[in-house]
Amino acid sequence: MLYRLRKRLSGQAGLAGLAGLAGLLLSLAVLLAGPARADLDRAEETQILQLIEKFIAENPEKLRDALIGLQQREEAARLQRALSLVRQDAGDGVMGNPDGDIIIYEFSDYNCGYCKRLFQTLRLVLAEDGNIALKVKEYPILADSSVVAARAGIAAQMQGKFAAFHTGMMQAVGGISKSSVEQVARKAGLDMARFASDIENPQLDLVLQGNQMAARALGVSGTPALVIGEQLIPGAISADELRARIKAERAKR
Repeated sequence: MLYRLRKRLSGQAGLAGLAGLAGLLLSLAVLLAGPARADLDRAEETQILQLIEKFIAENPEKLRDALIGLQQREEAARLQRALSLVRQDAGDGVMGNPDGDIIIYEFSDYNCGYCKRLFQTLRLVLAEDGNIALKVKEYPILADSSVVAARAGIAAQMQGKFAAFHTGMMQAVGGISKSSVEQVARKAGLDMARFASDIENPQLDLVLQGNQMAARALGVSGTPALVIGEQLIPGAISADELRARIKAERAKR
């Protein structure tokens, strides 16, 4: 068995780094695990370890490539898990074309000045391009009043009035309070009796908790933050950059 490992190691240098190292570790696992290990004495185990150390010393790039490859696969898997959470969008407010070929997810806080700046850009691009859906993931992190407004946004979506409510909130000046939120809701045409009931619905807590989980998984550290395809775009970007990101995403399809 030791002879087979030595022979295999002697031919590793010509193999691709990751495949070669994987074969090496498999051979080592076979030798040092389970019943096979009982057939080895201390001297043989020492020889095996020496062979492994020699191989790594002579082929450090293979270990490097294997570790880089592993890190890349883990990062890709982490990103896909995070994106799957972002795309769980039941309850999120929607603007633009709900059936658009491009979906922009936005993590937003109604107390965020940069979110209000970005809203003007998003509104412009949505008006230009009728094939985009904007899905707003309420992410109230700046103040207690942000939570009040976020719950109101989800309640507005429940009545199909999110676009009007969101626009009103993003164009409002001054601090946010329960009364100011209600004023915007009233102007947006919400049924206020239903609004008062919906805003206390525990289901809204689940939506906000889901958005928090998605933000943490994706590494969102503040608002605003956009997700287009697999791209996380922090901050308030320009209209030209947003158009370019959308164009690049469509080009992938």
